[in-house]
Parts: sequence; C-alpha cells; structure tokens
Amino acid sequence: MFYLVNGAGYPLLWILGERRIIILLSCLLLLTACRQNETDREWPAYGGDNGRMHYSTLSQIDTANVKDLEVAWVYRTGDAAAGSQMQTNPLVVDQTLYGVSPQLRLFAVDAGSGKEKWTFDPSDTGDTAAQPAGSHHGMNACRGLALYRDNKNGHKLFYTVGSFLYCINARTGTLEKGFGAGGRVSLHEGLDVERDIRHLRMTSTSPGIIYKDLLIMGSSLNEEEESAPGHIRAYDVHTGKIRWIFHSIPHPGEEGYETWLSPDSHKYRGGANTWGGFTLDEKRGIVFAATGTANPDFYGGHRPGDNLYANSVLAIDAATGKKKWHFQTVHHDLWDWDLPMPPVLVTVTKDGKQQDLAVQLTKQGFVFVFDRETGAQVYPMEERPVPVQSALEGEYLSPTQPFPTAIAPFIRQEMRKEDLNTLLPDSSYQDLVKRFESYRRGPVYTPPSFQGTIVMALNGGAEWGGPSVDPESGILYINANEMPWVIAMKENTVEKETPPQMNNLAAGKMLYTRHCQSCHGADLKGGGLAPALELMELRMNETDFKQIVKTGRRMMPSFNRLSESELNALSAFLLSIKQKQKERFVPPAAKEDSIYHSRYVPQGYQQFLSKEGYPAIAPPWGTLSALDLKTGKYLWQKPLGETELGKRLQTETGSMNYGGSVVTSGGLLFIAATPDEKFRAYHKTTGEILFETKLPAAAYATPAIYSIGGRQFITIACGGGRAKKASGDYYITLSLKQN
Repeated sequence: MFYLVNGAGYPLLWILGERRIIILLSCLLLLTACRQNETDREWPAYGGDNGRMHYSTLSQIDTANVKDLEVAWVYRTGDAAAGSQMQTNPLVVDQTLYGVSPQLRLFAVDAGSGKEKWTFDPSDTGDTAAQPAGSHHGMNACRGLALYRDNKNGHKLFYTVGSFLYCINARTGTLEKGFGAGGRVSLHEGLDVERDIRHLRMTSTSPGIIYKDLLIMGSSLNEEEESAPGHIRAYDVHTGKIRWIFHSIPHPGEEGYETWLSPDSHKYRGGANTWGGFTLDEKRGIVFAATGTANPDFYGGHRPGDNLYANSVLAIDAATGKKKWHFQTVHHDLWDWDLPMPPVLVTVTKDGKQQDLAVQLTKQGFVFVFDRETGAQVYPMEERPVPVQSALEGEYLSPTQPFPTAIAPFIRQEMRKEDLNTLLPDSSYQDLVKRFESYRRGPVYTPPSFQGTIVMALNGGAEWGGPSVDPESGILYINANEMPWVIAMKENTVEKETPPQMNNLAAGKMLYTRHCQSCHGADLKGGGLAPALELMELRMNETDFKQIVKTGRRMMPSFNRLSESELNALSAFLLSIKQKQKERFVPPAAKEDSIYHSRYVPQGYQQFLSKEGYPAIAPPWGTLSALDLKTGKYLWQKPLGETELGKRLQTETGSMNYGGSVVTSGGLLFIAATPDEKFRAYHKTTGEILFETKLPAAAYATPAIYSIGGRQFITIACGGGRAKKASGDYYITLSLKQN
C-alpha cells in the first residue's frame, strides 16, 4: 500500500504507522458495511413511516433519469372479479414485499424479482366463517397492513378480512395460533356496548399501527340509523387481548359526554370511528387519530349537541389510551365530512426554529396545523358564524364552525352560477342552469334540505390516500377532488306506508326507497361511488343477490337485519322476478328499533352531473397542490388526471382521484390515483410532469418506494374497479434498467 508524497511513493505503513493503519482499515470496513446496509431501504409501514409522510430518502431515480423508468417485474394475484378493487399500499421488509389481493388474500414476494414466496387465503383455513365472500361478514377494502418486528420468530402481519383481525407469521404465511382464537379476533367483541351489534358492519379498511407490543385499531362502520360505535382499541400483539379502549362516543362521567344532549347516546348512537388509520410519535408515545361523522349522516335530530369525539383530531397516550388533546373540525356534522386520514407528522423549520407539527386535511378543503405536543394552532383559526336555518324539524345546527384563516382552502367550497361547466353544449348548459337554480345553495355548511342542497366534497377534497410531505423543504403535496353533490331529504314515512295487502313488487320498491335509494338513486342509475342497478337480473342470480345484501361488500354495508320476506321482496323488485312480484308480501314481526328510526332520511345524494355525465362544475375536477408549511402559502396547483372531454377540447380538466402520492429525495413526486390508468412523476419543485406511463388497470392506491442491493424500485397496486374502469390484479414494479 503506497501513498504519494511530493511525487515520490512511500509505504503507507511507514507514513502513518502500523497502529494507525489498523484503525483506518477498521473504519473503512465499518463504512463499507454501513453502505451495504444502506443499499436496502425498506417501506415498513403504511404510508412509509409511522408519521405517514409518504416520503422516501432514495435518490437513484431523479429528475434527470426518471424518463428511463421501465417495468422491472409484475406480480398478478389471479383473483380479480367484476367490480373488485385493490387499494393496498404494500409493505417491504427484509427484501420481501407483502400485499393483498382483490379477494383479500395476503401474499409475500421477493421484492427484487416478484417471485412468490407464499400466499395466505382466509377461506383455506377450514373455518367457513372466515370466507370473505361467503360469510356474514362480507368483503372490505384493504388499504394496507401493520407489521410487528420479531427477528427471532418471524415478524407478525396484521390485516382485516370482514369483521376479523388476522395475525399472520410473515416468514411462513401461516396463522399465529396464539393470537386471539387460533390467529384472529372478532372486531365485534370488546366494544363496551350493552346492545347486540353482531348484525352490524364492523370491519377495518385501513391498517392499525404498532406501538411497542400494542396494535392500535380503528374501524369502518355502516353509516345508517343503527350502527356500532367507533371506539379505538389497543390489542396485545402476542395474545390479541384488548389492553385499552378509548370511547369515541363518551360514556357517563367521561369528558365530552355533555356534548351529546341525549343522555343515552352512548348506548344507541354509532360512528365517530377512525377509518383512515393512525399516525404515531413514537418518541413521545402519542398516537394520533382522526374520526368520522356520528351516525346517521345528514340528519342529527336523534343526536343533538356537538357530538364529541366525532369529526375530531385526537392525540392519545399510546400506552394507556388516555386523551392528551383533541380538536373538533366539524361540530354536529350533517354533511358526511369525515376526517379521511390521520394528521401527517413532520418536523419543519418555521420562524427560525424546528417545530414538530401534526397537519390535518379535511374533505371540505381545510388545512389545520397543530403543535404535536400541545394541540395549539400553529396557524390562526377562528370560530365563525355559519348558516343555521334548517327546514328539518328537530334538527340542531351548530351556530359556529372552525375556519383556518391563514391557509386558504385547497378546493372550491361553494358552487356559484359562474362555476357551472361551460365546456358543454348549450342545451346541456341551460339544463344545468335550470337545475342549479332549483337547488338550495350557499356557503360551506349550508344544511341539507327537502329541495336538495348543493354540497362540495362529500368524497373529498382530501381523501383516504392522504398527502405526501417533503421534510427537507417542508412542502406538503395534496391531491384532491372537486365535485358538487346534491343532498335531498324527505320525511321517513316507510312504516306508515305498509298496507295490510301488498305484493312483493310494491314492498320491494318501498324497501329500496328506504335502504338503497340514497346511494343508488331513485332511477337505479347509481352515481358517485354506487353502481347502477338497472338490468340487474342480467348480471346476478337471486341467491348471490341475497348473499350480498346480507353480508355487504366493500363500501356497501350489510343489511343482515332484513327478514327473508323482505329479501324476497327486494330481489323480486331489483331482479325483475315476475312470478315473485305478484306474491303477497308478508311483513316481518315488529322490531323494537324505533329509537333508530330517523324522522328524515336522504332521498338521494348524487353527484351533480350534466346529461352527458360530466361534472356540473367547471374544471378542474381533480388537482395536485404544493403547500409550503413554513409560510402557509401554495407554491403551485395543477390539474391531476385526464378525461375524454378534456382531450377532445384540448384542455386540462383533472379528474376524480383516489390513492396517495409519494415524494422522494430525488426531486420527484409519484402518483397514480386517476381513472385514466396513468402513473406519473412530477418535478416536486415546479409541478412539471417528467414521466407518465399507461398501467394495465387504474391504480387507486399509494405506491411503495424501496431499494434492494442499491437498486431503487417503485411498486403500485393496479386494481381498477371503480369510476367505470375494469378490475385488475396487477402489482407493477418500475425501476431503471439494470446495467
């Protein structure tokens, strides 16, 4: 070993001495080992990390070479079906990628090649109640997994199928028999309720989060008059036993109980659930949750008061379940403005000092920024008077609502006449004008009405995909929808409309009006997130139809309480079974459920569309925005997604989008999420599109970014199945061409 000194070569040993050489070699070996470890970067949690930043430090793929991305490998699950979806953000740990199929089969593949290692199918366990499509628990969307590290025995994976939470050994793909009853626990159990809720929807669409030896779980519920409470529970990762519970609908003696003016609300009311998952400040031991609406949606006569802890940001001691602070973003929600994701946790240098922030986005387009420790507002906010008039007798509206005053909303919150879509033919535009003027309209928080109220962002604004944030620059990236909806209410008179002599056709129409019309429409043509039910007899037999009604499927709740005679009537109507339509309807025995009978129900909440099916509002219909958290100012906003109308008129419209983005140290932001089946890479500073490719199916999911052996990969689940797009079963992985 030689070293050059003044042009002459001398032994390095002679220059530095033997001892120094040994130290130097040791340092070099240690540095080499560290660099080898750095060549593998994992994606170990939903959203990339416990703060849900959707951020990767990897920079091999950058603004200069992203155009050279190509498919590295493809994994197909083989179980897509008509209408099936995949919304999963996969995990990557120990060079293994873990994902979930359209039929909720869990799988593990080599993250560098896509070669299958194992699969777990709940229907293969020998337990008929575990079968996702055939049990009374139904199908649910699965957006991700939670992983508990155990290097000795194999990591544990947790995910939900129907109403069961499963624990799977990540090394073998088999049930962890010591968890719960043979590897699973029922989410119906341990909710501290006095009533029987086993017939109600109780699942989880987003994964829980791990804190030490606890798995903290939320829930996804139906949003009908009768539903389960959305209490938050912490399970022992080894045994499945509940270690603590937080009552999101407070019990007597608990803080917040006084905000429910009906004294028995804790017994009968439901919702206030954490369906979007959690974030975790592990150092402080604080878990953050964001809750949904108290049920039912759109009418709150049975739940007067502000309804804590519905529509609230919660900071909870992760070890004990005790609340540290809260903030309610909507008082007494009537607009289905759930908080669709937990607050993003990021540290930003603001006003000359580092600040640990919790940033909460809302469906209606607000950005709330909190001090993570105290819950104090980092940017100003005020309680502002809002419209309080409601034609619905017995309704309670909060006279004020919270408004951020420094950060502008990232979507339009009110639809005005000048916002109507002028890209349409004149006859269509005039039709929109006529309908627009027939509806009630006004600023944000204008309540539902009999004539129909135009409401922005029932489905976002911000949605469950969540934003991404660059901790290097403090910039938050938000993908959002801008879609007007119409909420029309009516008196709930169904029980009065059951004459003693009624055939199945008439009874089926009555049952459809009560249970189905609000989503699928009075004309059966669907709208928004619900499919059309026209010509259903051509697509489904009676047995399968009844099974789906009883179990629910994905976002459709279970109607397991319907009697066999009610199911016969509903199927006779929707499946056009002529013989059954003529048969006499036999009403079921009277039920003791009048406490759940709302005085008013929605006669429909539908997207406000033109005759051609385009949004009634002028574009953009989907956006991608960059917000500087240091200043509260937007740096840019771009339309996200293409439509046929936009291509024909050569204008950027943006489109509805579902799924999140990921931002990288390489200067890029990656996102799919759109019905145009594209996957795009944006320059994170300018918003310029640097790369886009056509996927085999729309990817309504968030990508995962990781590296194996120094090579960077990007994986996205392409499940399609919504917005009239074909279903898919592809996990597509992109990378730069390997030398």
